[in-house]
Amino acid sequence: MHIVLEPLTAEDGQEVLDIFNYYAENSYAAYSLSAFPSEMAGLFLELSNGYPAVMARNEEGLAVGFGMLRPYSPMPAFDRTCEITIFLRYGHTGKGTGKAILDYLLEAAQETGLHSILASISSLNEGSLHFHLQNGFRECGRFVEAGEKFGRKFDVVYCQRML
Repeated sequence: MHIVLEPLTAEDGQEVLDIFNYYAENSYAAYSLSAFPSEMAGLFLELSNGYPAVMARNEEGLAVGFGMLRPYSPMPAFDRTCEITIFLRYGHTGKGTGKAILDYLLEAAQETGLHSILASISSLNEGSLHFHLQNGFRECGRFVEAGEKFGRKFDVVYCQRML
């Protein structure tokens, strides 16, 4: 599948929300307990303001995934550390889109002088854990039973990749 990567813009807000909301309602990948309303479509862009953010589209122009970096902390001591978020449209995993988004964000992070990328992943999201560990992240911490969704407790696993 041919993927086109484009900088994430305000016009992408609803598509980002559509992709994210599937996981909010159906999985442990998103920590939200319910779908976000349309009014929150700009939230993801606001979170990544000043950091690399990208939309992936297929040959037909369908948004099949997005990724972004965002500040880890507002404190200046952490200016070179960021958190990563990648979500793929349901049914579009395992096709190389996540890797293309990750590679784009890693290159952009290096160009902007970032040094460390963190990922916060639900222990019940085995696909994401596997993806990150297979792509140079290492598990570096775990908050045991820190979250609960769909009546199940889960750990929050922190992974890190140095640039």
